[in-house]
Amino acid sequence: MNPHPSLATAAFLIADPARSVMLMLLLDGQARPAGELAFAAGVTAQTASSHLGKLLAGGLLAVETEGRHRYYRLAGPQVALALETLAAIGPAAPVRSKPLSREARELRFARCCYDHLAGRLGVAVTGALQARSYLLPAEGKRFAVPSAGVAWFAGLGLEVDRLKPGRHDLARQCLDWTEREHHLAGPLGVQLMSLFCAKGWLRRSGTTRAVQVTPPGWTGLKRELGLDPV
Repeated sequence: MNPHPSLATAAFLIADPARSVMLMLLLDGQARPAGELAFAAGVTAQTASSHLGKLLAGGLLAVETEGRHRYYRLAGPQVALALETLAAIGPAAPVRSKPLSREARELRFARCCYDHLAGRLGVAVTGALQARSYLLPAEGKRFAVPSAGVAWFAGLGLEVDRLKPGRHDLARQCLDWTEREHHLAGPLGVQLMSLFCAKGWLRRSGTTRAVQVTPPGWTGLKRELGLDPV
């Protein structure tokens, strides 16, 4: 008897190439229809329906129904965390590789990791916060927020004391699968991403997980964290 049946089932479901493409596409937290997921995975509608049924049964996806339409999303942040962690496993860089496509370059620079900022920009923001002692590494892959950090976040309009801690406390270290360094996740990471978008500093793509920095965004990031446009 398999002592870990749920782990084996999840691993089997994620291992399929078409299903893994669908799951990674949903890492931005948005719900998408079966047709869009089928197109991204390069499979027929019938095949996609079969895959989605298995992912639903396995607890990796949730579905919302609007009229005759069904929209699929990840079942929760624990699924997103598992996907990002698995994606980080493997060689840091292949010896030889094809040039990255434009979409791949955009995703590597800045993207949504379910509900917080990831990619080179996410790592840079987190690094700048640590360099200024607004975040401090803590045990259990957490970040502590000292008084200087609380004051800085408040200056941006984010009241840290009003945030409700998640399963892994207020701020979590999330290993970035492209940069192999940690970026900020958890309730604080979610709210910081939302705040940057509300300020017009970041703009989320309507079709992919990519995130763009606006001109006012670069001005704000330079002023607040010393980050230069790249």
